[in-house]
Amino acid sequence: MSVASSAAHPSTVITRLGWAAVAALVLAACGGTSRTAGSAEGAMTPDGFERRVATVVDVTGTPCDLCLWVADTSALRSRGMMGVTDMGAADAMAFVYDDPTTGRFWMKDTPMPLSIAFFGGDGSYLDAFDMEPCVAADADDCRRYDTPAGFTVAVEAPGGGLPALGIAAGATLVLTEQACDQALVPRID
Repeated sequence: MSVASSAAHPSTVITRLGWAAVAALVLAACGGTSRTAGSAEGAMTPDGFERRVATVVDVTGTPCDLCLWVADTSALRSRGMMGVTDMGAADAMAFVYDDPTTGRFWMKDTPMPLSIAFFGGDGSYLDAFDMEPCVAADADDCRRYDTPAGFTVAVEAPGGGLPALGIAAGATLVLTEQACDQALVPRID
């Protein structure tokens, strides 16, 4: 494939490169992973959650569109990633609160390690850390992880997966009301 000259009109460049190549360039900015639908056979994926589009803008100003499972009720937030072994048709899960909150997260009945990032009401990154699985018979044996003050959205991704989603110090997050469609399928490493 030939590369357009620097004098070419942007729409001509897009036409010459093709939309797939443009999408690949955007995905490379989100950590270089490709998006693929599907889950491993026998994997447990989130069930009963809607999926919505979110945009992360990293510290360099590069946007990254994500598809997130949404836990926006007390019942959904309480269940969260319990029993989940694969993100399935989304990049991560967003725990959404109507008002700024502070609390604790735990990994009760969560068999896979997770990384969690917290965002304020204005979408600004507050903090992130990793959490270890806990499938102990006694819930009291599961560690509680203190959250930063005043977060409205927490995003959980497979352990170590936040950087591939553009999530790090200095990032911002906008969670939309738009449902994810087939054009926006999750990133699978």
